[in-house]
Amino acid sequence: MSDFDQNTVQFNVADENEKFRTEVATMERNGTRKWVYAKKPSGKYTNYRSITSTLLLVLLVVLPFIKLPNGNPLFKFDVFNTNFILFGFPFFTTDFFLLAFGMIITVVFIILFTTVYGRLFCGWLCPQTIFLEFVFRKIEFLIEGDRSKQIRLDKQDWDEEKILKRGIKWFVFYLVSFFVTNIFVAYLVGVDVLEKMIIEGPSEHSGMFFGIVIFSWLFYFIFAWFREQACTLVCPYGRFQGVLIDKKTIQVAYDFRRGEGESGRSKFRKNEDRKAVGKGDCIDCGQCVAVCPTGIDIRNGSQLECVNCTACMDACDDIMTKIDLPKGLIKYASEENIIEGKPFKINGRLISFTTILIAMIVAMNVFLLNRSDVEVKFLQVPGKDFVIEGDYVTNTLQYNLMNKTNQPYKLTVNVKSFKNGKTEILNEQNQYIVVKQGELKQGLIKIKIPKKDLTSYKVPVDLEIKEAKGKSIDDYVISFMAPF
Repeated sequence: MSDFDQNTVQFNVADENEKFRTEVATMERNGTRKWVYAKKPSGKYTNYRSITSTLLLVLLVVLPFIKLPNGNPLFKFDVFNTNFILFGFPFFTTDFFLLAFGMIITVVFIILFTTVYGRLFCGWLCPQTIFLEFVFRKIEFLIEGDRSKQIRLDKQDWDEEKILKRGIKWFVFYLVSFFVTNIFVAYLVGVDVLEKMIIEGPSEHSGMFFGIVIFSWLFYFIFAWFREQACTLVCPYGRFQGVLIDKKTIQVAYDFRRGEGESGRSKFRKNEDRKAVGKGDCIDCGQCVAVCPTGIDIRNGSQLECVNCTACMDACDDIMTKIDLPKGLIKYASEENIIEGKPFKINGRLISFTTILIAMIVAMNVFLLNRSDVEVKFLQVPGKDFVIEGDYVTNTLQYNLMNKTNQPYKLTVNVKSFKNGKTEILNEQNQYIVVKQGELKQGLIKIKIPKKDLTSYKVPVDLEIKEAKGKSIDDYVISFMAPF
Protein backbone atom coordinates (compact mmCIF):
# COMPACT_ATOMS: atom_id res chain seq x y z
CA MET A 1 0.00 0.00 0.00
CA SER A 2 1.34 3.45 -0.91
CA ASP A 3 1.91 6.17 1.69
CA PHE A 4 -0.98 8.13 0.19
CA ASP A 5 -3.39 5.17 0.50
CA GLN A 6 -2.25 4.44 4.05
CA ASN A 7 -2.77 8.08 5.10
CA THR A 8 -6.20 8.04 3.46
CA VAL A 9 -7.21 4.95 5.44
CA GLN A 10 -5.97 6.50 8.69
CA PHE A 11 -7.86 9.69 7.90
CA ASN A 12 -11.08 7.77 7.22
CA VAL A 13 -10.76 5.81 10.47
CA ALA A 14 -10.13 9.00 12.43
CA ASP A 15 -13.06 10.66 10.69
CA GLU A 16 -15.30 7.71 11.60
CA ASN A 17 -14.23 7.85 15.24
CA GLU A 18 -14.76 11.61 15.46
CA LYS A 19 -17.97 11.85 13.43
CA PHE A 20 -20.02 12.47 16.60
CA ARG A 21 -18.54 15.98 16.59
CA THR A 22 -20.08 16.86 13.22
CA GLU A 23 -23.28 14.80 13.35
CA VAL A 24 -26.44 14.78 15.43
CA ALA A 25 -26.85 11.40 17.11
CA THR A 26 -30.49 11.09 16.10
CA MET A 27 -30.06 11.93 12.41
CA GLU A 28 -28.37 10.26 9.46
CA ARG A 29 -26.03 12.22 7.19
CA ASN A 30 -28.80 12.50 4.59
CA GLY A 31 -31.09 14.14 7.16
CA THR A 32 -33.40 11.19 7.84
CA ARG A 33 -34.49 10.41 11.41
CA LYS A 34 -32.53 7.86 13.41
CA TRP A 35 -35.03 6.57 15.94
CA VAL A 36 -33.79 6.10 19.51
CA TYR A 37 -34.84 2.90 21.27
CA ALA A 38 -33.71 3.59 24.81
CA LYS A 39 -33.37 0.66 27.16
CA LYS A 40 -35.38 0.88 30.36
CA PRO A 41 -33.00 2.30 32.98
CA SER A 42 -32.80 1.16 36.59
CA GLY A 43 -30.63 1.99 39.54
CA LYS A 44 -30.04 4.46 42.34
CA TYR A 45 -30.10 7.65 40.29
CA THR A 46 -33.10 6.53 38.25
CA ASN A 47 -34.99 5.92 41.50
CA TYR A 48 -34.08 9.39 42.76
CA ARG A 49 -35.20 10.95 39.49
CA SER A 50 -38.44 8.95 39.59
CA ILE A 51 -39.25 10.34 43.03
CA THR A 52 -38.38 13.88 41.93
CA SER A 53 -40.44 13.60 38.73
CA THR A 54 -43.43 12.11 40.56
CA LEU A 55 -43.43 14.98 43.05
CA LEU A 56 -43.19 17.59 40.29
CA LEU A 57 -45.96 15.96 38.25
CA VAL A 58 -48.23 15.81 41.31
CA LEU A 59 -47.52 19.49 41.98
CA LEU A 60 -48.29 20.36 38.35
CA VAL A 61 -51.71 18.73 38.60
CA VAL A 62 -52.59 19.84 42.14
CA LEU A 63 -51.41 23.47 42.23
CA PRO A 64 -54.25 24.96 40.09
CA PHE A 65 -56.77 23.54 42.57
CA ILE A 66 -55.14 25.09 45.64
CA LYS A 67 -56.67 28.38 46.79
CA LEU A 68 -55.24 30.61 49.48
CA PRO A 69 -57.35 32.22 52.25
CA ASN A 70 -57.55 35.43 50.18
CA GLY A 71 -59.31 33.48 47.43
CA ASN A 72 -56.40 33.57 44.99
CA PRO A 73 -54.86 30.46 43.43
CA LEU A 74 -51.13 29.97 43.86
CA PHE A 75 -50.52 30.54 40.15
CA LYS A 76 -52.57 32.03 37.36
CA PHE A 77 -51.37 33.33 34.00
CA ASP A 78 -54.48 34.77 32.37
CA VAL A 79 -52.91 36.44 29.33
CA PHE A 80 -56.36 37.06 27.86
CA ASN A 81 -57.36 39.43 30.67
CA THR A 82 -53.83 40.39 31.80
CA ASN A 83 -54.48 38.79 35.17
CA PHE A 84 -51.35 37.22 36.60
CA ILE A 85 -50.95 35.64 40.03
CA LEU A 86 -47.64 34.32 41.38
CA PHE A 87 -47.53 32.60 44.78
CA GLY A 88 -50.94 34.11 45.54
CA PHE A 89 -49.89 37.70 44.69
CA PRO A 90 -51.76 39.42 41.81
CA PHE A 91 -49.52 41.19 39.30
CA PHE A 92 -50.41 44.01 36.95
CA THR A 93 -48.70 46.04 34.25
CA THR A 94 -47.58 48.47 36.95
CA ASP A 95 -45.41 45.66 38.36
CA PHE A 96 -43.23 45.65 35.27
CA PHE A 97 -40.14 46.47 37.32
CA LEU A 98 -40.63 43.21 39.25
CA LEU A 99 -40.96 41.32 35.97
CA ALA A 100 -37.80 42.95 34.65
CA PHE A 101 -35.96 42.19 37.88
CA GLY A 102 -37.20 38.61 37.75
CA MET A 103 -36.01 38.19 34.16
CA ILE A 104 -32.57 39.57 35.02
CA ILE A 105 -32.32 37.19 37.98
CA THR A 106 -33.45 34.30 35.76
CA VAL A 107 -30.78 35.00 33.13
CA VAL A 108 -28.01 35.38 35.71
CA PHE A 109 -29.28 32.30 37.54
CA ILE A 110 -29.14 30.20 34.35
CA ILE A 111 -25.60 31.37 33.57
CA LEU A 112 -24.25 30.73 37.08
CA PHE A 113 -26.18 27.49 37.59
CA THR A 114 -25.03 26.02 34.27
CA THR A 115 -21.44 27.15 34.83
CA VAL A 116 -21.33 25.26 38.13
CA TYR A 117 -23.79 22.37 37.72
CA GLY A 118 -23.92 21.88 33.95
CA ARG A 119 -27.21 20.52 32.63
CA LEU A 120 -28.45 19.25 35.97
CA PHE A 121 -31.74 21.05 35.32
CA CYS A 122 -32.22 19.21 32.01
CA GLY A 123 -31.85 15.76 33.55
CA TRP A 124 -33.80 16.29 36.74
CA LEU A 125 -36.25 19.20 36.45
CA CYS A 126 -36.96 19.98 32.79
CA PRO A 127 -40.62 19.32 31.86
CA GLN A 128 -39.53 17.89 28.51
CA THR A 129 -37.38 15.24 30.21
CA ILE A 130 -39.91 14.51 32.95
CA PHE A 131 -42.82 13.99 30.56
CA LEU A 132 -40.79 12.01 28.03
CA GLU A 133 -38.88 9.72 30.41
CA PHE A 134 -41.34 9.31 33.27
CA VAL A 135 -44.70 9.47 31.53
CA PHE A 136 -44.58 8.63 27.83
CA ARG A 137 -41.65 6.17 27.85
CA LYS A 138 -43.13 4.38 30.85
CA ILE A 139 -46.38 3.97 28.92
CA GLU A 140 -44.34 2.72 25.95
CA PHE A 141 -42.44 0.21 28.09
CA LEU A 142 -45.72 -1.01 29.58
CA ILE A 143 -47.43 -1.55 26.21
CA GLU A 144 -44.59 -2.45 23.82
CA GLY A 145 -41.94 -3.80 26.18
CA ASP A 146 -38.27 -2.93 26.56
CA ARG A 147 -35.78 -1.88 23.89
CA SER A 148 -35.37 -5.21 22.06
CA LYS A 149 -39.14 -5.76 21.86
CA GLN A 150 -39.68 -2.24 20.54
CA ILE A 151 -37.07 -2.77 17.81
CA ARG A 152 -38.67 -6.08 16.85
CA LEU A 153 -42.15 -4.55 16.81
CA ASP A 154 -40.96 -1.65 14.66
CA LYS A 155 -39.45 -4.01 12.05
CA GLN A 156 -42.35 -6.43 11.80
CA ASP A 157 -45.24 -6.04 9.35
CA TRP A 158 -48.45 -4.29 10.33
CA ASP A 159 -50.09 -7.42 11.69
CA GLU A 160 -52.72 -7.68 14.43
CA GLU A 161 -50.16 -7.39 17.25
CA LYS A 162 -48.50 -4.28 15.88
CA ILE A 163 -51.78 -2.52 15.05
CA LEU A 164 -53.17 -3.30 18.51
CA LYS A 165 -50.10 -2.21 20.48
CA ARG A 166 -49.42 0.92 18.45
CA GLY A 167 -53.10 1.86 18.45
CA ILE A 168 -53.40 1.52 22.22
CA LYS A 169 -50.13 3.40 22.77
CA TRP A 170 -51.09 6.31 20.52
CA PHE A 171 -54.58 6.49 22.05
CA VAL A 172 -53.19 6.60 25.60
CA PHE A 173 -50.58 9.16 24.48
CA TYR A 174 -53.32 11.45 23.23
CA LEU A 175 -55.44 11.01 26.37
CA VAL A 176 -52.44 12.07 28.47
CA SER A 177 -51.78 14.99 26.11
CA PHE A 178 -55.41 16.14 26.31
CA PHE A 179 -55.41 15.87 30.11
CA VAL A 180 -52.17 17.82 30.50
CA THR A 181 -53.46 20.49 28.10
CA ASN A 182 -56.51 21.00 30.31
CA ILE A 183 -54.22 21.35 33.34
CA PHE A 184 -52.30 24.06 31.49
CA VAL A 185 -55.59 25.80 30.67
CA ALA A 186 -56.42 25.73 34.40
CA TYR A 187 -53.26 27.77 34.96
CA LEU A 188 -54.42 30.25 32.32
CA VAL A 189 -58.06 30.85 33.20
CA GLY A 190 -58.42 29.27 36.64
CA VAL A 191 -60.06 26.03 37.74
CA ASP A 192 -63.49 27.64 38.23
CA VAL A 193 -63.61 28.98 34.68
CA LEU A 194 -62.34 25.67 33.26
CA GLU A 195 -65.02 23.77 35.17
CA LYS A 196 -67.65 26.16 33.84
CA MET A 197 -66.42 25.67 30.26
CA ILE A 198 -66.55 21.88 30.65
CA ILE A 199 -70.10 22.00 32.01
CA GLU A 200 -71.36 24.43 29.34
CA GLY A 201 -69.67 22.45 26.58
CA PRO A 202 -67.56 23.24 23.49
CA SER A 203 -70.40 25.01 21.68
CA GLU A 204 -70.34 27.86 24.22
CA HIS A 205 -66.55 28.14 24.19
CA SER A 206 -65.58 27.11 20.70
CA GLY A 207 -62.44 29.29 20.58
CA MET A 208 -60.99 27.86 23.77
CA PHE A 209 -62.00 24.31 22.80
CA PHE A 210 -60.31 24.71 19.42
CA GLY A 211 -57.16 25.97 21.18
CA ILE A 212 -57.17 23.00 23.57
CA VAL A 213 -57.46 20.53 20.68
CA ILE A 214 -54.63 22.20 18.72
CA PHE A 215 -52.32 22.35 21.75
CA SER A 216 -53.09 18.76 22.77
CA TRP A 217 -52.12 17.55 19.28
CA LEU A 218 -48.94 19.63 19.45
CA PHE A 219 -48.16 18.15 22.86
CA TYR A 220 -48.85 14.67 21.44
CA PHE A 221 -46.60 15.32 18.44
CA ILE A 222 -43.68 16.41 20.64
CA PHE A 223 -43.75 13.36 22.91
CA ALA A 224 -44.97 10.73 20.47
CA TRP A 225 -42.65 11.60 17.58
CA PHE A 226 -40.38 14.65 17.99
CA ARG A 227 -39.15 13.57 21.43
CA GLU A 228 -35.43 14.04 22.17
CA GLN A 229 -35.01 16.25 19.12
CA ALA A 230 -36.72 19.03 21.08
CA CYS A 231 -33.64 19.05 23.33
CA THR A 232 -31.14 18.66 20.49
CA LEU A 233 -32.55 20.89 17.76
CA VAL A 234 -34.98 23.33 19.39
CA CYS A 235 -34.12 24.06 23.04
CA PRO A 236 -31.91 27.17 23.32
CA TYR A 237 -30.63 26.09 26.73
CA GLY A 238 -28.90 23.10 25.15
CA ARG A 239 -27.10 25.47 22.80
CA PHE A 240 -25.85 27.53 25.74
CA GLN A 241 -24.13 24.49 27.19
CA GLY A 242 -21.03 24.67 25.01
CA VAL A 243 -20.57 28.34 25.90
CA LEU A 244 -21.24 28.18 29.64
CA ILE A 245 -19.52 25.00 30.82
CA ASP A 246 -15.81 24.83 31.48
CA LYS A 247 -13.28 22.38 32.94
CA LYS A 248 -14.65 22.96 36.44
CA THR A 249 -18.32 22.37 35.58
CA ILE A 250 -19.94 19.34 37.19
CA GLN A 251 -21.58 17.04 34.65
CA VAL A 252 -22.19 13.41 33.83
CA ALA A 253 -18.76 12.34 32.60
CA TYR A 254 -16.88 9.20 31.60
CA ASP A 255 -13.62 8.66 33.51
CA PHE A 256 -11.49 8.05 30.45
CA ARG A 257 -8.29 7.69 32.49
CA ARG A 258 -9.72 4.73 34.31
CA GLY A 259 -11.88 3.41 31.48
CA GLU A 260 -9.28 3.43 28.73
CA GLY A 261 -6.19 2.46 30.74
CA GLU A 262 -2.91 2.22 28.85
CA SER A 263 -4.05 -0.06 26.04
CA GLY A 264 -7.69 1.03 25.72
CA ARG A 265 -11.01 -0.62 26.48
CA SER A 266 -11.67 -4.28 25.66
CA LYS A 267 -14.26 -6.99 26.19
CA PHE A 268 -14.50 -8.67 29.58
CA ARG A 269 -12.71 -11.95 30.17
CA LYS A 270 -13.31 -13.93 33.30
CA ASN A 271 -10.43 -14.13 35.80
CA GLU A 272 -8.39 -11.67 33.74
CA ASP A 273 -6.16 -9.18 35.57
CA ARG A 274 -6.95 -6.16 33.41
CA LYS A 275 -4.55 -3.84 35.20
CA ALA A 276 -1.64 -6.20 34.67
CA VAL A 277 -2.08 -6.01 30.89
CA GLY A 278 -2.83 -2.29 30.89
CA LYS A 279 -6.51 -2.60 29.97
CA GLY A 280 -9.05 -0.05 31.15
CA ASP A 281 -12.11 -0.86 33.25
CA CYS A 282 -14.49 -0.20 30.35
CA ILE A 283 -15.45 -3.59 28.86
CA ASP A 284 -17.17 -1.99 25.85
CA CYS A 285 -20.53 -3.56 26.72
CA GLY A 286 -22.46 -0.70 25.14
CA GLN A 287 -25.02 -0.48 27.96
CA CYS A 288 -24.37 3.23 28.46
CA VAL A 289 -25.33 3.78 24.82
CA ALA A 290 -28.36 1.47 24.98
CA VAL A 291 -29.99 3.37 27.86
CA CYS A 292 -29.21 6.85 26.54
CA PRO A 293 -32.46 8.67 25.66
CA THR A 294 -30.65 10.85 23.11
CA GLY A 295 -28.66 8.04 21.46
CA ILE A 296 -25.12 9.24 22.24
CA ASP A 297 -22.01 7.51 23.52
CA ILE A 298 -21.00 9.28 26.74
CA ARG A 299 -17.47 7.90 26.31
CA ASN A 300 -16.92 10.43 23.54
CA GLY A 301 -16.99 13.22 26.10
CA SER A 302 -19.28 16.22 26.59
CA GLN A 303 -21.80 16.50 23.74
CA LEU A 304 -24.64 18.76 22.72
CA GLU A 305 -27.22 15.96 22.98
CA CYS A 306 -26.38 14.94 26.56
CA VAL A 307 -29.05 16.06 29.06
CA ASN A 308 -27.22 14.66 32.11
CA CYS A 309 -30.04 12.23 32.88
CA THR A 310 -27.75 9.74 34.75
CA ALA A 311 -29.19 6.70 32.93
CA CYS A 312 -25.69 5.79 31.72
CA MET A 313 -24.36 6.11 35.28
CA ASP A 314 -26.84 3.54 36.57
CA ALA A 315 -26.23 1.18 33.63
CA CYS A 316 -22.44 1.35 34.04
CA ASP A 317 -22.57 0.93 37.83
CA ASP A 318 -24.69 -2.19 37.33
CA ILE A 319 -22.09 -3.69 34.95
CA MET A 320 -19.19 -2.75 37.23
CA THR A 321 -20.94 -4.52 40.13
CA LYS A 322 -21.41 -7.68 38.06
CA ILE A 323 -17.73 -7.87 37.04
CA ASP A 324 -16.51 -6.92 40.52
CA LEU A 325 -14.97 -3.57 39.60
CA PRO A 326 -15.48 -0.25 41.45
CA LYS A 327 -18.52 1.83 40.54
CA GLY A 328 -18.21 5.36 39.22
CA LEU A 329 -16.68 4.78 35.80
CA ILE A 330 -19.37 7.19 34.63
CA LYS A 331 -20.10 9.74 37.34
CA TYR A 332 -20.83 13.32 38.27
CA ALA A 333 -17.47 15.05 37.92
CA SER A 334 -15.74 17.92 36.20
CA GLU A 335 -13.21 17.53 33.40
CA GLU A 336 -10.60 18.84 35.80
CA ASN A 337 -11.47 16.13 38.35
CA ILE A 338 -10.98 13.40 35.75
CA ILE A 339 -7.76 14.77 34.23
CA GLU A 340 -6.16 15.24 37.64
CA GLY A 341 -7.57 11.95 38.96
CA LYS A 342 -9.17 13.69 41.93
CA PRO A 343 -12.61 12.89 43.34
CA PHE A 344 -15.32 15.52 43.28
CA LYS A 345 -15.38 17.74 46.34
CA ILE A 346 -17.08 20.95 47.38
CA ASN A 347 -14.75 23.86 46.66
CA GLY A 348 -14.77 27.63 47.08
CA ARG A 349 -16.14 28.21 43.57
CA LEU A 350 -19.07 25.91 44.19
CA ILE A 351 -19.85 27.52 47.54
CA SER A 352 -19.59 31.10 46.27
CA PHE A 353 -21.69 30.53 43.14
CA THR A 354 -24.33 28.62 45.09
CA THR A 355 -24.45 31.41 47.71
CA ILE A 356 -25.02 33.96 44.94
CA LEU A 357 -27.83 31.85 43.48
CA ILE A 358 -29.54 31.53 46.86
CA ALA A 359 -29.09 35.26 47.53
CA MET A 360 -30.80 36.13 44.21
CA ILE A 361 -33.75 33.86 44.99
CA VAL A 362 -34.08 35.39 48.47
CA ALA A 363 -33.88 38.91 47.02
CA MET A 364 -36.68 38.18 44.56
CA ASN A 365 -38.87 36.73 47.31
CA VAL A 366 -38.22 39.77 49.50
CA PHE A 367 -39.41 42.04 46.68
CA LEU A 368 -42.53 39.91 46.26
CA LEU A 369 -43.41 39.71 49.94
CA ASN A 370 -42.82 43.43 50.61
CA ARG A 371 -44.93 44.60 47.72
CA SER A 372 -47.80 46.79 48.89
CA ASP A 373 -51.40 45.67 48.29
CA VAL A 374 -52.20 49.16 47.00
CA GLU A 375 -49.70 51.10 44.90
CA VAL A 376 -49.84 54.77 45.90
CA LYS A 377 -48.77 57.90 44.03
CA PHE A 378 -49.45 61.59 44.67
CA LEU A 379 -48.58 64.10 41.95
CA GLN A 380 -48.68 67.88 41.75
CA VAL A 381 -51.49 69.07 39.51
CA PRO A 382 -49.95 71.05 36.59
CA GLY A 383 -50.72 74.78 36.86
CA LYS A 384 -51.99 74.50 40.46
CA ASP A 385 -50.10 76.57 43.04
CA PHE A 386 -50.55 76.69 46.79
CA VAL A 387 -53.61 78.54 48.15
CA ILE A 388 -53.87 80.37 51.51
CA GLU A 389 -57.16 79.61 53.23
CA GLY A 390 -57.26 81.46 56.54
CA ASP A 391 -54.61 79.98 58.83
CA TYR A 392 -53.91 77.09 56.45
CA VAL A 393 -51.88 76.64 53.28
CA THR A 394 -53.53 74.26 50.82
CA ASN A 395 -51.98 72.14 48.04
CA THR A 396 -54.15 70.25 45.56
CA LEU A 397 -52.67 66.92 44.42
CA GLN A 398 -53.73 64.13 42.10
CA TYR A 399 -53.77 60.68 43.64
CA ASN A 400 -53.31 57.38 41.76
CA LEU A 401 -54.25 54.28 43.74
CA MET A 402 -53.79 50.84 42.16
CA ASN A 403 -55.50 47.98 43.99
CA LYS A 404 -53.34 44.87 43.47
CA THR A 405 -55.63 42.46 45.29
CA ASN A 406 -58.87 40.66 44.50
CA GLN A 407 -60.83 42.54 47.18
CA PRO A 408 -62.12 46.16 47.28
CA TYR A 409 -60.51 48.71 49.57
CA LYS A 410 -62.09 51.66 51.41
CA LEU A 411 -59.23 54.07 52.10
CA THR A 412 -58.55 57.30 53.93
CA VAL A 413 -55.58 59.67 53.64
CA ASN A 414 -54.16 61.32 56.76
CA VAL A 415 -51.35 63.81 57.34
CA LYS A 416 -48.93 61.85 59.49
CA SER A 417 -46.06 64.29 59.95
CA PHE A 418 -48.12 67.33 61.06
CA LYS A 419 -50.47 67.01 64.03
CA ASN A 420 -52.88 69.69 62.79
CA GLY A 421 -52.69 68.75 59.11
CA LYS A 422 -55.95 68.04 57.28
CA THR A 423 -57.03 66.31 54.07
CA GLU A 424 -60.08 66.78 51.89
CA ILE A 425 -60.82 64.24 49.17
CA LEU A 426 -62.70 65.89 46.32
CA ASN A 427 -65.74 64.28 44.70
CA GLU A 428 -65.84 61.42 47.25
CA GLN A 429 -68.57 60.94 49.82
CA ASN A 430 -67.66 60.51 53.50
CA GLN A 431 -64.02 61.27 52.62
CA TYR A 432 -63.36 57.64 51.67
CA ILE A 433 -61.68 56.48 48.47
CA VAL A 434 -63.25 53.21 47.30
CA VAL A 435 -60.91 51.21 45.05
CA LYS A 436 -62.31 48.06 43.48
CA GLN A 437 -60.23 44.93 42.96
CA GLY A 438 -57.63 45.44 40.23
CA GLU A 439 -58.80 49.04 39.71
CA LEU A 440 -56.65 52.11 39.10
CA LYS A 441 -58.44 54.94 40.92
CA GLN A 442 -57.56 58.58 40.20
CA GLY A 443 -58.83 61.77 41.79
CA LEU A 444 -57.96 65.03 43.54
CA ILE A 445 -57.15 65.63 47.18
CA LYS A 446 -56.45 68.81 49.15
CA ILE A 447 -53.68 68.78 51.74
CA LYS A 448 -53.94 71.53 54.39
CA ILE A 449 -51.10 72.44 56.75
CA PRO A 450 -51.22 75.31 59.34
CA LYS A 451 -49.21 78.22 58.02
CA LYS A 452 -47.40 78.60 61.34
CA ASP A 453 -45.99 75.06 61.05
CA LEU A 454 -44.32 75.68 57.67
CA THR A 455 -40.73 76.90 57.63
CA SER A 456 -39.71 76.85 53.94
CA TYR A 457 -41.18 77.01 50.46
CA LYS A 458 -40.97 73.23 50.08
CA VAL A 459 -41.73 71.01 53.05
CA PRO A 460 -41.73 67.18 53.08
CA VAL A 461 -45.12 65.94 54.27
CA ASP A 462 -45.73 62.28 55.16
CA LEU A 463 -49.17 61.04 54.10
CA GLU A 464 -50.53 57.81 55.58
CA ILE A 465 -52.99 55.74 53.57
CA LYS A 466 -55.17 53.64 55.84
CA GLU A 467 -58.00 51.20 55.44
CA ALA A 468 -61.35 52.30 56.85
CA LYS A 469 -60.97 49.69 59.58
CA GLY A 470 -57.72 51.29 60.67
CA LYS A 471 -55.09 49.06 59.04
CA SER A 472 -52.18 51.05 57.59
CA ILE A 473 -51.65 50.38 53.89
CA ASP A 474 -48.73 52.61 52.90
CA ASP A 475 -46.90 55.90 53.54
CA TYR A 476 -46.08 58.44 50.86
CA VAL A 477 -43.93 61.56 51.25
CA ILE A 478 -44.87 64.60 49.14
CA SER A 479 -43.16 67.94 48.63
CA PHE A 480 -45.57 70.55 49.99
CA MET A 481 -45.38 74.09 48.53
CA ALA A 482 -45.66 77.06 50.88
CA PRO A 483 -45.43 80.91 50.62
CA PHE A 484 -41.78 81.43 51.69
